[in-house]
Amino acid sequence: MTNKITHVLFDFDGTLLNTNELIIATFQHVLDRHFPGQYNEENILPFLGPPLIDTFTKVSPEKAEQLTAEYREWNVANHDAYARPFPGVHEMLYALKERGIHMALVSTKRRDVIEQGIRLLNLPDDLFETLVAIDDVKNAKPDPEPLQLAMERIGANPKTTIMVGDNHHDIEGGHNAGVRTIAVSWSAKGIDFLKQFNPTYIADTMEDIVRIVDEANR
Repeated sequence: MTNKITHVLFDFDGTLLNTNELIIATFQHVLDRHFPGQYNEENILPFLGPPLIDTFTKVSPEKAEQLTAEYREWNVANHDAYARPFPGVHEMLYALKERGIHMALVSTKRRDVIEQGIRLLNLPDDLFETLVAIDDVKNAKPDPEPLQLAMERIGANPKTTIMVGDNHHDIEGGHNAGVRTIAVSWSAKGIDFLKQFNPTYIADTMEDIVRIVDEANR
């Protein structure tokens, strides 16, 4: 018999908040300034997910910190103009809350940027019981540390916890932490890409996330 799901860990950007256009535009802005004509959207898509400093170190080790700073400045300034909630996100989160599911955010972004997104979504402060940002850990997803920290903070058992995300870091992080995983098909990288990492479930809509939890808890 499958263990019931009592705790759900969510990635944020690209999973709950549609920041794909924002992220791509920010990378394009920074990279065009330093490497004109060398990067297009196809080249940029692999940059979605990993910590910024890791990405920019691969692009240009000597400029990594400068590129990261420029990215953050432009991203924060343009955040609310580009970012949008995915359809059905509020209904899904409130439905899980009504079912007594404990929820947390686990992101590779800085805390202040995530909090800006939460405000944009107009969510109550107590909806997520904790937020694990890149500021809180030494190792980002797919290392299990962020998920383990979130579970420790909210008293979760891996056997009854599920990780929801739009990137392979979320799925691999879930595997590494011993939890079930949901890959969302609205990922900018496409669901076929995520299937390679063997998610436990696939959600095509926000309603699917609630359905998966309900079916596990019957």
